[in-house]
Amino acid sequence: MNIKGEPAHWTITETIARIVSILLIVLIWFDLAPVARAQVTVGGHVGFVIPWVTHGGGTTTSQFDEYNIGFPIGITFKGQGRFAVDLEMIPFVNQTHTNNFVVDPGLLYTVNPDSPRPVTLGLRAAFTVDSSQVGFIPLLHVDNPLGPAPFIQQSGLFKSYFFEVDLPVQFSRPHGGPATNSVTFATHFGLGF
Repeated sequence: MNIKGEPAHWTITETIARIVSILLIVLIWFDLAPVARAQVTVGGHVGFVIPWVTHGGGTTTSQFDEYNIGFPIGITFKGQGRFAVDLEMIPFVNQTHTNNFVVDPGLLYTVNPDSPRPVTLGLRAAFTVDSSQVGFIPLLHVDNPLGPAPFIQQSGLFKSYFFEVDLPVQFSRPHGGPATNSVTFATHFGLGF
């Protein structure tokens, strides 16, 4: 309720700001915990994602119908277990010049952490900023899929390269427009640090 007693309406941007604020408070809380707790490491990734095929609203489109590419940037918080929390943001550019910005925090689980090619399963929530689209993204992520790369090890900054398969499911509920659901097959390539 707001001051006038009316129900409060939050925009997607305000909702995302509140979620990020809560996550920061939680992270600060865990940072203030006793030293005996497991150490949290911070890493991240940069790369590009290509949505190859999308089916939604009764139609199927491909990368060849309407060019679209995203440039994900992520920060990963990992403890000593197999789970990690990843905060990713993706600016998308397409040929129709209707650029999007997606915020997609997620939970990741590394299946084989001691392998030279660790495989990770994940699930992200997806929020398209200034849009009525929300959704989720199941993913399969493989570090160093072709084995360790000497140029990565010599760089000093990056720890690995990766390949990821994403399956974004989006629910679009525009005000006054038709509700549509879509599913996309996408691949994500990048460097981890």
